[in-house]
Amino acid sequence: MSFPLLTATAALPAVGAVATAAVPAARRAAAKWLALLVSLGTLALAITVLVRFDPGGARYQLTESHSWIRDFGVRYELGVDGIGVALIALTAVLIPFVILAGWHDADPLETGSRHWRPTQGFFALILAVEAMVLISFEATDVFLFYIFFEAMLIPMYFLIGGFGDRAHAQGEEAAATQRSYAAVKFLLYNLVGGLIMLAAVIGLYVVAGNFSLQQIAEARANGSLHMATSTERWLFLGFFFAFAVKAPLWPLHTWLPNAMQESTAPVAVLITAVVDKVGTFAMLRFCLGLFPDASRWATPVILVLALISIVYGALVAVGQRDIKRLVAYASISHFGFIIMGIFAMTSQGQSGATLYMVNHGISTAALMLVAGFLISRRGSRLIADYGGVQKVAPVLAGTFLIGGLATLSLPGLAPFVSEFLVLVGTFTRYPVIGIIATFGIVLAALYTLVLYQRTMTGPVKPEVSAMPDLRVREVLVVAPLIVLLIFLGVYPKPVTDIVNPAVRHTMSDVQKKDPKPEVEAVK
Repeated sequence: MSFPLLTATAALPAVGAVATAAVPAARRAAAKWLALLVSLGTLALAITVLVRFDPGGARYQLTESHSWIRDFGVRYELGVDGIGVALIALTAVLIPFVILAGWHDADPLETGSRHWRPTQGFFALILAVEAMVLISFEATDVFLFYIFFEAMLIPMYFLIGGFGDRAHAQGEEAAATQRSYAAVKFLLYNLVGGLIMLAAVIGLYVVAGNFSLQQIAEARANGSLHMATSTERWLFLGFFFAFAVKAPLWPLHTWLPNAMQESTAPVAVLITAVVDKVGTFAMLRFCLGLFPDASRWATPVILVLALISIVYGALVAVGQRDIKRLVAYASISHFGFIIMGIFAMTSQGQSGATLYMVNHGISTAALMLVAGFLISRRGSRLIADYGGVQKVAPVLAGTFLIGGLATLSLPGLAPFVSEFLVLVGTFTRYPVIGIIATFGIVLAALYTLVLYQRTMTGPVKPEVSAMPDLRVREVLVVAPLIVLLIFLGVYPKPVTDIVNPAVRHTMSDVQKKDPKPEVEAVK
């Protein structure tokens, strides 16, 4: 039996979470280092997955399959395609930076505080989320995927509600209340989506007789599985609703700004750069793979919703006074681009959407983590409380600028390539949608540059005059992300070579071909 590499990649952070939680309370530093070492070990396994994956090989590779709940056709089945490999790599790369950035975020509060912050629990929960996200990217059994798709809500709930942002103007009690509200809202929205998906999962079993993604696809291909049109559409809507909540897609997005605002910066990165990617990934793997006819049927409505997300998210970001809420609404706009690329049903659009998932994760992590360092120094999330930071902390301001420019998809930085592919892929099939979506780029430039101008330029405010620049640990967090943004902006080929074969399989699933360019004959 070959080594179960995919199982090991997800199991290591799971075991690490238990071990970190078991570290004695008096040894907080040991818990931090253990969590960091486990995340680096997981990164090494993810790199091994990346190296062993053959883009020109079978659709699903490194597969594992074992009987689990035999009476109900549930199997422990894992396998990765190019899209899954790219997102596994993204997750494994980001988690060590999340841990380093949050090194002191769970340290005990001031003496006498009634709000205890268990340091070991904070880092154990981060590793638990990583384990559940990784197995979600690997699962090819629908029921197995569903279990971890829902289970990751529990550690995220405690990370949001128990380890929130300390920069709260109304005091500790008000902060605890706001954190609880954000955590409960996050949990309820996603639980409702999950319950609707559970009904669809059961319906799929009734129709197909099993939960195996590959077996269902083979049965559809050879004609042994027939779904009535109405049945397929209802099942598709059940799956899509849950993924649209997780993504998040307008109008199911309202939990995200609250969750990101009340979380620490590393947890906010965990939400939008890692956990939310499970929703858009699942649209490609399960919605398009299991329900191709229903996906084509729903495409016009989904494209309109994605377009609203793009424009609405960017417009609301322009008017934000809170730095974290601005980044949250910017992410809603970016997820609109990703979903638009998926349902444009073109190879450029879907390649761009997958690349966008990776690039958005890196750019949002860079911007949000630097914003977290900024907020921890001043003790405020309000944009109006800053000014002239670049004169007293030039390295902080410079990295903040690069993260912001990546967010607005400046040419030469990674998100530009993915956004360009999404727009080209959409325009070739839906030109009106593509044209309107370009306004999101203009609005992104507006909210990003205004944010930088108001916080970093102008006269130095007295409250920031003694602000220290980035420390060594903080530079170690931000510098590699900046390097990745520049490298993938100049040379995205390593990622596109991995994801393009998987995109071709998805296009084949939905029986779509790229539109032929209309060229007038030369007279």
